[in-house]
Amino acid sequence: MHVKLSYNELSRATNRFSSAHLIGAGSFGLVYKGIIMDHDNEKAVAVRVLNLQRFGASRSFMAECKALRNIRHRNLVNIWTLCSSVDHLGNDFKALVFEFMPNGSLEEWLRPKACEDHQSRSLSLIQRLTIAIDIASALEYLHHLGPTPIVHCDLEPSNVLLDNDLIAHVGDFGLARFLVQTHGESSQSSSIIVGIKGTIGYVPPAEYGMGNQASAAGDMYSYGILLLEMFTGNRPTDDKFKDVLNLHKYVQMAFPEQVMNIIDPRLFSEEGHEECIVSVIKYSLLCSKESPEERLEMTEVAKKMVAIRD
Repeated sequence: MHVKLSYNELSRATNRFSSAHLIGAGSFGLVYKGIIMDHDNEKAVAVRVLNLQRFGASRSFMAECKALRNIRHRNLVNIWTLCSSVDHLGNDFKALVFEFMPNGSLEEWLRPKACEDHQSRSLSLIQRLTIAIDIASALEYLHHLGPTPIVHCDLEPSNVLLDNDLIAHVGDFGLARFLVQTHGESSQSSSIIVGIKGTIGYVPPAEYGMGNQASAAGDMYSYGILLLEMFTGNRPTDDKFKDVLNLHKYVQMAFPEQVMNIIDPRLFSEEGHEECIVSVIKYSLLCSKESPEERLEMTEVAKKMVAIRD
């Protein structure tokens, strides 16, 4: 059902993978914007070319293909096709081709200085809430509503992409894991991962750092940290979060009486929404608790976030 593309076609689409077409870099390769012909029409795509010299890149490619094969949701990045071939030098070549997201990643909107061409980019409170709901909807589908429960394992701002209407789409399934369903266990059953997986600051270190199992609770932690970043403007890896202090503890110490003192200054212009922001922070903290057993499930959180926005 997918269009078949050759290495040469992708090379032409990206002007031989020129730096002018480079739009991002991930754990296992580079991402280029390309223009290809689709039924006599030009189509913009994002081409992620894997660096097969990087340890784990081939496994990541297979994991992503397996994860994306049967899942469809409006808040997941839509894969268009893939290419597994050889390049002009005869080396193995693997690439994934996705629908292009014109508004880039959430990272670029939260950190406008990192994107010099868009210094004026800023998200309002309602836009942040809607994006949070979009991400929650994607995770609820992956954990509970899809054909097979999946954990993403690498939820962070650069893996959330925004389309023309600022609708969020979760992408990069290179670390995704299927959950094992055995003898009536819930979708929180897990599959083994080895070592630290995902992006430091967004993965639960007490679990994944010790080589424990991937679980839906791990995604919930990442989601909670992502929300805290979206509404406070602080990265979990900022210099002030060292030793015993982290983003969760930093916000917890201010919650609820002083929470308005630590939110993103760009939200100060929107007066009268203190109760709304406090509610978002409350659920962000519940999602990012240290103990996985104390974290909420995404079905409940998604409903709460919709209620807060409404």
